[in-house]
This record gives sequence, structure tokens and C-alpha cells, in this order.
Amino acid sequence: MTPHAALIKSLMGRLIVSCQARTGNPLYGPVHISALALAAEQGGAAALRVQGEEDIRAVKARCTLPVIGIRKVFDAGPVYITPTFADAAVIVEAGADIVALDATLRPRKGPDSAGELIRRIRGELGVPVMADVDSLAAAQAAAAAGAELIATTLAGYTSDAPPPAGPDFALLEQLWAAVNVPVVAEGRFWEPGQVEDAFLLGASAVVIGTAVTNPMRITERFVRSTPAHSQG
Repeated sequence: MTPHAALIKSLMGRLIVSCQARTGNPLYGPVHISALALAAEQGGAAALRVQGEEDIRAVKARCTLPVIGIRKVFDAGPVYITPTFADAAVIVEAGADIVALDATLRPRKGPDSAGELIRRIRGELGVPVMADVDSLAAAQAAAAAGAELIATTLAGYTSDAPPPAGPDFALLEQLWAAVNVPVVAEGRFWEPGQVEDAFLLGASAVVIGTAVTNPMRITERFVRSTPAHSQG
């Protein structure tokens, strides 16, 4: 078994924890993100999804788990998750073991299509790729380009309509039936029962983010259930 195949196999049937915080969140910054990542590792996570080269370096220094790296470039337009080969190269240099990227079929600012980007990352940087998709067509294109993992990360986030409250189980079922690579369920998971459902519907792994690593949003969710909040 090749090292890449062994890495992908190590994620199967497991939980991946996304450790991210935007500017303005009290947990923003490498010190806090690496602490969240270490807590997730000690809690039994199989891998960590981490944004940005500084946070990736800090996490790799403290944790032993594989890191799925992304680089968010918000001024790149709607496709901002690792939008270019240069972004992928930066996070691989920082220690990312897998590169995740926006593999939707939306127009991109960079010179490479999603498929070309997947092929270049695998061939020139020598790491596996997780393709974040929003549709079956995007998933099939990413799989054809060689992506080792297909994730439902962007389901519900690429149209003008507000995203649904829960995971996109319908897309997960479609991908499981039609795509011959492991499918990772990601997006709006809040309850352990939803994770169980995802595995029953064919997910090879599940990514949890906000529900584990964003205490501000977790607190807000509970506050909405208090009598004071319901009284306005």
C-alpha cells in the first residue's frame, strides 16, 4: 500500500475535526487553533482540517494527526478555498498532508480549472486532494481529475438561497451511489445522531467544525433556548 493510500485508509469510518477561527473570534490565531487541534486529537479525531499556513505550522508542531490544509483567499471571488496552485503550494510547504480546495464548477479567477488544479497538486506537490463540492456534476469532474476524497463541504453555500439547517444527506446519497472514491460528509453537523446517519448513508468520513471548535456559536445556540431569549 502506498503512503497516500495508507493515509486515506486511516480516515475511513472516522471523524475529522475542522479547527478554524476568523478574525474577530477570540480563538483566532495559531496558539488557540493549535490548542483546539490538540484537544480534538486527544478526543479521538482521525485528522484535522486547518486554514492558513501559520495555523497549519502551529498545529503540526503540537499534533501528530494528519492535517487537511486549506487556504482561504476571500478577495479571490466566490471560489476562495485554496483557489490557486500557489495557495496549495504554500500550505503544503507549511506541512499540510492533504490539500482541500473548492472544486465546484463556478468560474474561477486563477488560470487553472478545478480539474487542472487537482492534477497539478497531485503531480507537482505530491499530496492527495480533497475536493469540496456542491453537486454531483462537480464531484464526478473532481473524481475524474484524480481527487482522492470528495467532500460535501460546499453543499448549500453556492446559491443565493440560505443553506438548510442540517447536513445535505440527499447529495451524500447521490455521491455514494455515483462516485467511485471515498465521500466525506461535511457541513452543518450538530448532533452525534447526524454523524451516525451520514455513515449509514455511505459517508467514508465526517468533518465536524463549528459544533466542536467554535464555543461562541455553541453558546449562541444554547442561549436561544433560554427563557430570557424567548421573551425578546
